[in-house]
Amino acid sequence: MKVKTTIVVFSLICMFLSFSEICFAQEYKYEIGGMAGTAFYMGDANKTALFKNMNLGAGAVFRYNRDFRWAYKANLAVGGVSGDTRKSGNAFPDGQDVSFSRTFIELGGQIEFNFFAYSDKYAYLGTKRISPYLFTGLGITAATGDDMFLGLNIPIGMGVKYKLKDRLNIGFEFSLRKLFGDSFDKPKKDGFGLEDPYEIKSSFLKNKDWYSLTMFTITWDFGLRGDPCRNLSY
Repeated sequence: MKVKTTIVVFSLICMFLSFSEICFAQEYKYEIGGMAGTAFYMGDANKTALFKNMNLGAGAVFRYNRDFRWAYKANLAVGGVSGDTRKSGNAFPDGQDVSFSRTFIELGGQIEFNFFAYSDKYAYLGTKRISPYLFTGLGITAATGDDMFLGLNIPIGMGVKYKLKDRLNIGFEFSLRKLFGDSFDKPKKDGFGLEDPYEIKSSFLKNKDWYSLTMFTITWDFGLRGDPCRNLSY
């Protein structure tokens, strides 16, 4: 009799603990926060060198977590880019050299794929509080300078995110932004510039400008998916 009573009590304790885990393992749909880091340019004045002529960058991030693997992200970023053809290693027509410095603003949207199921809860689902991820999407970039630049960009990047504590995430990401234009650096003006300086017909994949963002991020979770303890959808 005592054995049966012990089994029943033990079973009730297990059920209570399991129920408590479900009730308090709350997961959130949204994240909001900021990012800060560096930006640099690649184009006619810098063909291959990563992290050359780095400038500061910062911005805001909003993320919708569809599930543990997929997320949709929106960002607003501002940063600087600069370059100098005298340090590029390239020879330009008529021996002309230029330097430039611009401030850009970007509004973009991306889709992210987490390599691991990202959460600090639900261990029985194989979740991890750290995950690398890949992302791509579409954005629009505007830049100041001699002439205003406005164009679309395609971001291609990777990163890693870590659930520091309940509702608090930190991350690091590196990305390249492929622009649909060749005048992001120095538009052609007074006979010379970096907008098609060799006057060779180019395609989307050739002779177009890029810029890169290397960012540390911090975000805060909000927006409960639901409450299983009150029979709400999860």
